[in-house]
Amino acid sequence: HSEVLDMYRQKGADYDRCQVVLVFHVDSGAVDGVDVGGLNVAAVADTPKVMSDGDWRLGVLIDEAASDEQAAKLGGVFSGALGGPMAALAPLIGESLGVERVPIEFSSEGGRHSVTLGDKGFIEVEDVVPFGVETGEPARLAGIFHPLGSELTISKGGESTLSVFGLTPALAGQAGFSTAFAWSG
Repeated sequence: HSEVLDMYRQKGADYDRCQVVLVFHVDSGAVDGVDVGGLNVAAVADTPKVMSDGDWRLGVLIDEAASDEQAAKLGGVFSGALGGPMAALAPLIGESLGVERVPIEFSSEGGRHSVTLGDKGFIEVEDVVPFGVETGEPARLAGIFHPLGSELTISKGGESTLSVFGLTPALAGQAGFSTAFAWSG
């Protein structure tokens, strides 16, 4: 088992640091009885080559449309403070870059997913449909560890520009993923 872990650690990302953005759109749901449906959250992280080594730098953007109560509940869920899948990432964070409230516009239609994060930037990804797949079903990545689940749709970064928390991730043309998720607790 330790040999497999050592092999994984040697692989890591392609670059010494990896800047990632996780965008969450809540179709419907409540946290401790507070409705958070229709709201959005984005986590922007700068991580080492091997993410499991920790020492992440993480900032969070919360939808400006959220009331103070909704923002506090969303912050609790997506920081891991209220437990759940994001709590597994909390020990990896070495530096908090802060929390900002910005207008967030999310769109997902026909395999294209985009988000505008106020004046901080714009990100889009498009699901990858393999050549010859007549159903139009996108390719999926299965059997992985990710807070949203063990299976993700493979996407490719489109037009994107982002500058927030001193980070400017180069996302255009990079790998992206999308999936629907359901958390309960």
